[in-house]
Amino acid sequence: MHCIGLMSGTSLDGVDGVLVDFGPEGDSGTGRVVADASVPLTNALRAALLALQHPGPDELHRAAQASAQLTTVYADVAERLLTAADMAPTQVAAIGAHGQTVRHLPPGHPGLGEDEAPYTLQLLAPARLAEATGIAVVADFRSRDIAAGGQGAPLVPAFHRAAFGRAGQGVAVVNIGGIANLTALRADGGVLGCDSGPGNVLLDGWCERHTGARYDADGAWARQGRVLPALLADLLADPYFSRTGVRSTGRDHFHLGWLDVILARHPGVAPVDVQATLVALTVEGIARAVETLDWGHAEGTAPQRLFVCGGGARNQAIMAALSQRLPTVTIDTTARLGWPVQWVEAAAFAWLARQRLLGRSGNLPAVTGARGERVLGALYAP
Repeated sequence: MHCIGLMSGTSLDGVDGVLVDFGPEGDSGTGRVVADASVPLTNALRAALLALQHPGPDELHRAAQASAQLTTVYADVAERLLTAADMAPTQVAAIGAHGQTVRHLPPGHPGLGEDEAPYTLQLLAPARLAEATGIAVVADFRSRDIAAGGQGAPLVPAFHRAAFGRAGQGVAVVNIGGIANLTALRADGGVLGCDSGPGNVLLDGWCERHTGARYDADGAWARQGRVLPALLADLLADPYFSRTGVRSTGRDHFHLGWLDVILARHPGVAPVDVQATLVALTVEGIARAVETLDWGHAEGTAPQRLFVCGGGARNQAIMAALSQRLPTVTIDTTARLGWPVQWVEAAAFAWLARQRLLGRSGNLPAVTGARGERVLGALYAP
């Protein structure tokens, strides 16, 4: 069974894809990646998706057009994967396609009124993707978990358990995309997880505003600045950082407008120092999540090892600050375990598509807060 996983994350930098071989019956654990590909988003599409993060005129039309354009990029990545693997569409069982999150208001979100229903919205045109590729598409993974009372995110911890769990060893996996999410793989086999807060979303936006670059390559700009303790304390005063247990967030909450409100109370700060402080914010959010999750042992409140994936794994300022903030934890990237940092999330959605085809659950109620395990995703036949 071969499945494709496609992912475009909160950072809005592009679409990553992998083609995974799950074995003859689809039962070979996390499978084997046989091809990978990535296509950047155009400036125009990226701007359109960013604009849809907030209310505006003619949203339904603009969302439909952006969905179609994004689906074209997804189809392009799928075609590149087939070419790289020398395979025909008929040899692929399904594409797991996450889509682009433009609204995420799960249960307990401060943006919901008392009588308003929680929801999540990922832009994609899955029927269009099935038509373009000739491959079945599994999409809309989050909504079933939310319907069952869950947060709808993070969904990757079930895959992290299969890929990175180590018997008798506490292991943390942190994906640092636009939003950072943490998976706690306990030594006793238990799994917990949450969104820890902003990952690259503020770092990328601030860097682009002041340097013109979409992101701070290797964290080089941040390393030229200094952390501003008063600003960091003000950023961390946001109620999200004091929450514990089941929780998720997104660009709805953490965006440059949120940052600007706080910066208005700190006039005259240098942009490079803000960048350094935003690195510290990302790291502190991760560290607090590590320290507040229940690791199930009496020796301490931290895992033995922490593996980082996502774009933030390439940011040396983040990686160095993580090591300093969590000195008792051995920190590395998932590449150490044979999973290049750009593969992991896309592979997770190939795995979730496999779960859907086999009628198996894809969520972890201990992570999302759902009432129980659920089969995730809607299937669009080719």
